[in-house]
Amino acid sequence: MEDVAVLLVALAIDAVLGDLPNPLHPVAWLGKAISLQLGLAPRHGPGAQLVCGSAIVMLTLALAASGTYFLLDYLHGISTPGYIAVAGFLLKSTFSIRGLDRAMLRVKRALDEGDLDQARQELGSLVSRDTAGLDQPHIVSATVESASENTSDSFVAPLLYFLLLGVPGAVAYRVVNTFDAMIGYHGQYEYLGKFAARLDDVLNFVPSRVSALLIVLAAYASRKDGRRAWRIMLRDAARTESPNAGWPMSAAAGALRTRLEKPGHYQLGDPNNPLTPALIGSAVRLVSVVAVMWVCLCLAVKAV
Repeated sequence: MEDVAVLLVALAIDAVLGDLPNPLHPVAWLGKAISLQLGLAPRHGPGAQLVCGSAIVMLTLALAASGTYFLLDYLHGISTPGYIAVAGFLLKSTFSIRGLDRAMLRVKRALDEGDLDQARQELGSLVSRDTAGLDQPHIVSATVESASENTSDSFVAPLLYFLLLGVPGAVAYRVVNTFDAMIGYHGQYEYLGKFAARLDDVLNFVPSRVSALLIVLAAYASRKDGRRAWRIMLRDAARTESPNAGWPMSAAAGALRTRLEKPGHYQLGDPNNPLTPALIGSAVRLVSVVAVMWVCLCLAVKAV
């Protein structure tokens, strides 16, 4: 039952504080460590960058996971309450529910007030794409896309690895996902980040599909279009460049009966409902139902 207590502490921290401030956030520390390592990486040569990038990821992953394991093992031996508190804090640092909801609602609030510039700025905290030229429908689309994808990356996946491998497993996942977010894309880090991107794809293969199924179930539970969510998921999941992101995004598009679009890249779903700010509110409620369902399932598994 200690794992149940750890999960409850992590959820309580998230509910009360949302995202931790950067000085207290282990992922922020991780980001700084990654930036320092990138400063030492070779600037030229695909082969050298690939080898260096792979080594940086594996070294950081090993240090973070083993450090977490030995710290918690030590605390477990001297103080059960101390172990639960620290483990809960570390687990919380690997996922976010309230922070995601807040970020989405800030975009919606700016759109409701007619402030597109502010909406684009708020959207920048959710997506890596250039938001400068986005109109209202594409701002709404990007927000819903990010919400559904982050359901997997920022919540389902960390807790899945917690179920399988404990807090060190959740920390290991967050290390890889952070590397992918920072350097796992095309551009100046294409070869340096290629290993991180591929490893992130592997680790998210199951969570993304679990997240999509949860979105379908949440659509039925919240009186959205569960049948369409299932159909659009199967039809459009493979339309994204990522082998994983299309699953929760297409399920959300179907559940909300709308079309999500990244111009020049993909279109998911059918344009039945317009991309208005109200759709962001519907997405927030859908994600919240997914979170409740996943938490209940995780608690049940750990209790058993």
